[in-house]
Amino acid sequence: MNKRVLFVVTSHDRKGDTGKPTGFYFSEVAHPWEVLSNAGYEIDFVSPKGGKAPIEGFDLSDPINRKFWEDFVCEHKVQNTMKPSEVKPHKYDAIFYAGGHGAMWDFPRNKELAAIAREIYENGGVVAAVCHGPAALINLTLSDGTYLIDGKHISAFTNEEEKAVKLDGVVPFLLEDALKEKGAEFQKTGNFQPLAIVHGRIVTGQNPQSSTKVGEGILEVLQQNQNKN
Repeated sequence: MNKRVLFVVTSHDRKGDTGKPTGFYFSEVAHPWEVLSNAGYEIDFVSPKGGKAPIEGFDLSDPINRKFWEDFVCEHKVQNTMKPSEVKPHKYDAIFYAGGHGAMWDFPRNKELAAIAREIYENGGVVAAVCHGPAALINLTLSDGTYLIDGKHISAFTNEEEKAVKLDGVVPFLLEDALKEKGAEFQKTGNFQPLAIVHGRIVTGQNPQSSTKVGEGILEVLQQNQNKN
């Protein structure tokens, strides 16, 4: 085991044509980071374009968010994310896609990131995502051509939640519907209630409130993998 996890964050900084800023949702990075870093995992960051990653939900009144931001190494990595071409997939035990509305624009069709996730998964690693992060899983296929999520229990930001935040007419598609179309057995609970689903080596969560549970789910699967080796 390498004791390293690759966090993927969006490079997209605008919500459609609204002009309103977006990016990765801050707590969806900070909360899983705390779970995994406390367990001894090193976290690296990659984004579709590399460089400084845009942030939404920047709330330092949350003590975990503040702890993350005041960690010089973490702040530096978020400000200087790797490009996909710089990633060596064999170094990672898991890949985790953070959400934030920006992910809806640049995750689904990024073939470089999909190839990284495919290699990590087929090497026996974990693929995880939370909130809008599962947008990366829509077109993710394995080497045999099958969709990773086909027949898998998957959660993500729901249609109802998108309507509740009044962005169902802004996002390029509804994530719940797109996941179902690729064969996912979609799981959900009430709006903005925490839910994390572990299906084999795939871990997904519904919304920002699920971020800690997703981190715990990733850790649980990683520990199971370690015990097998």
